[in-house]
Amino acid sequence: MELTDELKSLLIDTAKQLKGSTRRQFMARTVKALGPGGASRVEREFGWNRKTIRKGMHEVESGITCLDAFGARGRKLAEEHLPHLLVDIRAIVDGQSQTDPHFKNSRLYTRLSAPEVRRQLIAQLGYREEELPTATTIATKLNQLGSYPTKVAKSKLVLTRESGEGKLEEVDVLHEGKRPCKRPNERLRKSSNWKRFSW
Repeated sequence: MELTDELKSLLIDTAKQLKGSTRRQFMARTVKALGPGGASRVEREFGWNRKTIRKGMHEVESGITCLDAFGARGRKLAEEHLPHLLVDIRAIVDGQSQTDPHFKNSRLYTRLSAPEVRRQLIAQLGYREEELPTATTIATKLNQLGSYPTKVAKSKLVLTRESGEGKLEEVDVLHEGKRPCKRPNERLRKSSNWKRFSW
């Protein structure tokens, strides 16, 4: 069978548009139509893989379609390499977790960051540095477990002052960047009256 340039481009374009077993069977039928030596010829002229053609020939001759194992490809999950990883992460994070203070959702918030959880896995539970996944992967696992790292709110400094009548009042030192004014009859006390509040 004579292959013109127009026929070659048609066959190559058709094979590119097909996927999976239909593509393999199309390639096998093309090789059969070319006759003896067709497999080496299409490999040389079309750039098709001979193993793919051989698999397509088996499918055409037997009538059984081979399933593609797409699920078996790619990188395995970290839990498959380290079966106790999720349990160990939960054990570290559970003591540091708290619920939403406003009870708007059921998420657990933790003060531990993913790199800190990774460090504690190494220090407390004996994992090796090279066998653990990256901090980004551990952050993903934390999210899957329902724990969300959150920043701890900064402390707000509140002072108490003694007024002229002997009463203690709270003074918001950091409010809008203004410092409390000192009057002659008022005195700021810095001893046991210093308080810190976390918001």
